[in-house]
Amino acid sequence: MTNKSIAVYLSVIGLLLAAVLGWYAYSVLSQPEPDSTSFDGLRAYEDVQAQVAFGPRIPGTEGHAQVRAWMRAELESAGWQVEVQESEALGHPIVNVVAKRSDEPPQIILGAHYDSRMFADNDPVVANRSLPVPGANDGASGVAVLLELARSLPKDTTNVWLVFFDAEDNGRIAGWDWILGSREFVANNSFQPRAVVIVDMIGDADLNIYKERNSDPMLTDEIWAAAASLGYENKFIPEYKYSMLDDHAPFLEAGIPAVDLIDFDYPYWHTLDDTPDKVSPQSLEAVGRTLWVWIVQQGAQN
Repeated sequence: MTNKSIAVYLSVIGLLLAAVLGWYAYSVLSQPEPDSTSFDGLRAYEDVQAQVAFGPRIPGTEGHAQVRAWMRAELESAGWQVEVQESEALGHPIVNVVAKRSDEPPQIILGAHYDSRMFADNDPVVANRSLPVPGANDGASGVAVLLELARSLPKDTTNVWLVFFDAEDNGRIAGWDWILGSREFVANNSFQPRAVVIVDMIGDADLNIYKERNSDPMLTDEIWAAAASLGYENKFIPEYKYSMLDDHAPFLEAGIPAVDLIDFDYPYWHTLDDTPDKVSPQSLEAVGRTLWVWIVQQGAQN
């Protein structure tokens, strides 16, 4: 082969190599950056419907076990490790479900309860008050937001755990109390996350989330600022209203900054009318996208 032929051969190889490298760079760099629009409110709404279709998720029932298995399958298919933490409170088995992407201690915990209430004791029809609550908004909406965040959060965010608490919703019933699952979680895990956010009853079609009086004020302001940046000022009301006993309380008692996102102006609370038609994909999306942006901001600050 002559020197000229070698030069032509090397030039061709060089051009091919440059083309391959150029194509690779383009395919990587041209991929759109993930943003909060990757959180799909309609898909979250389908998760609300799926949970209610299991029937009552009262601790110890078939529906309770089925929804737990379904949550695990959804989380694992989204690439999360799932750990089941079992304990006991007031003689009742407690099964909390934890989703994480690594074994490192969490910087942020997002939590929601997955159980539903035994009795619709706020129902206007007296005969209904001994029947179980469907729990579309009170329970299923928070779980749905966490599941959709599991699918949509970038993998390079700060270390987040998604925790699905058992036995939150059966206080004021003999032999039970409120927030048993979150109390067991705090008692049995010794780490100190930077922040805990609880989402509860956040799917109401007429969504009005007021600042909760017991919540950490700095953390509250951060989340409300994220909501305002997305144009959700009409859903995240910048005023204080309620003091709630919810799954954030055990964390606050342990000195961990925590906030409760809850719309307690929900007329169907603990009634048979807490059904999926009272829940809105747009409300789920507003809460999910707000938390998506806030979590990504936390990673950028590290």
